[in-house]
Amino acid sequence: MKDQKIFLTAEWKDILMLNYAIDPRLLEPFVPRGTELDDFDGVTYLSLVGFKFKRTCLLGLPVPLHQCFEEVNVRFYVRRASKRGVVFIRELVPKHAVAAVARIVFNEKYSYAPMSHRVEARAKENVVEAEYSWGSGRDRSMMRIETEGKSYIAPEGSATQFITEHYWGYAAQRDGGCLEYEVRHPQWNVTNAKEAGCSGNAAAFYGSDIAECLMRNPDSAFLAEGSQVTVFRGTRIS
Repeated sequence: MKDQKIFLTAEWKDILMLNYAIDPRLLEPFVPRGTELDDFDGVTYLSLVGFKFKRTCLLGLPVPLHQCFEEVNVRFYVRRASKRGVVFIRELVPKHAVAAVARIVFNEKYSYAPMSHRVEARAKENVVEAEYSWGSGRDRSMMRIETEGKSYIAPEGSATQFITEHYWGYAAQRDGGCLEYEVRHPQWNVTNAKEAGCSGNAAAFYGSDIAECLMRNPDSAFLAEGSQVTVFRGTRIS
């Protein structure tokens, strides 16, 4: 294996994932060349994901004022031979510089949006409430969860494992090609949802078809503890 160069390291924490069964025809225009839609037991999933970046380093160096921030993204799942990966329809961060670097280096669909979050643990009840919001005024949206039960590692062969354990990213390039990059992290502890959902004007960010899906009750939802994450530089695939 060729030596891989590390692009970014960070901690991803309090990862809120709302997952929706979706008509695969809605995702086909977003599938990068060289990959194909992945599914679990014949079901194609779209996920709305919110989490916190902490201790972020770029090329091994901490960037002042850009180490801790939120991200919210909409993603779906693809495969290339034996590799399972994700494709992002849109990624939102509250830092202009972060969005610009991701667009330049990976051609990922990053945009700036004002964001906030709240994570509150009620230890006596074994409950965590978490929410991420983005946009402002009429365009403000929010995703939220209230958990129940204990955290666990997703069982082998489960839908939760399928969603959390895609370790490659694929980004369509301006010339029609595709960039493949690796994302390494350990398995995450997850806690299931008692209640979860998305509200607001998602159409302002994702278009009416995707927004209609996000406004439904999710088919599954959970909160992952998160971990240290390493993102490697990408390589073009043929």
